[in-house]
Amino acid sequence: MRMQAAGRKRRAVALALFLLSLPAWAQTPDAAYEAEFKKWQQGQIKDLKENWLPLVGLFWLQEGDNPFGADEHARVFIARDYLLAHEGDFRLSKGQVWFRAVPMSNVRLGKASFREVLMTPAPPGPPTTLAVNTLRMFIIGRGERFGVRVKDLNSPELSKFKGLKTYPLTMAYVVTAQFEPGNGRTMTVPNVLGDRQEVAVAGQVRFKLHGREQTLDAMEGEDGGLFIVFSDLTKKKDTYPGGRFLDISAPKDGKVVLDFNKAYSPPCAFTPYATCPLPPKQNQLQVEIRAGEKYSGHR
Repeated sequence: MRMQAAGRKRRAVALALFLLSLPAWAQTPDAAYEAEFKKWQQGQIKDLKENWLPLVGLFWLQEGDNPFGADEHARVFIARDYLLAHEGDFRLSKGQVWFRAVPMSNVRLGKASFREVLMTPAPPGPPTTLAVNTLRMFIIGRGERFGVRVKDLNSPELSKFKGLKTYPLTMAYVVTAQFEPGNGRTMTVPNVLGDRQEVAVAGQVRFKLHGREQTLDAMEGEDGGLFIVFSDLTKKKDTYPGGRFLDISAPKDGKVVLDFNKAYSPPCAFTPYATCPLPPKQNQLQVEIRAGEKYSGHR
């Protein structure tokens, strides 16, 4: 009986691998899908070029004054010829950040010079952004921490970027999943800073892949959709070791569609100045998902 069971298991695995390797029409995307995917990927690239590749610094603030300028001893130090040694100070006080400019500072709010401004952080809304030549500075909040994130619109990372590398498109990894609401459940989501945050579970998705049932916990996404942070065994050689992201449309009739061709690397795969969530334990799948964005080939 044990030998028969082992034989059935081997045949099932072989069948699953065979089906995935078939160049069948059912697994080959049509022209409409390819066009829609290309449009989606162009949106991903635009986001990278606007928000992540230009980053040149992230500085966590201490309570009190945090000097900004070209002085290497400044708390917020950026080496640029057009900066004064001391352009001003980011002052953190009781959960608020102010920027106070020194006389003759090059820092602008819009196109205007100023003396002092209260910095609105991101998230939740658009942050207050300061400009110095091609530099852009704004505040981010992470729990009780506040940091200054700095972009350079002329960052060399923009010219180094050579596009995205992905697995070949296949409909084998476009799967329909059952959706079960979270009903008030929470999950612990770690991030690259070592923080752990309790996040509401919007729901759980259940689906079959390689003949085995899989589950993923999802957070609330944009426009009523879902957002999933997950990893799979391709992280050992092909995909970003810190996991990948997947956006899903809103559930309909208790079901959602998971398109793993659109699994993408987090910003941390492109810059050291991002603060990305990592997959919670229950979202670390013990299967290979050979679809979506690879880690290599970004430059």
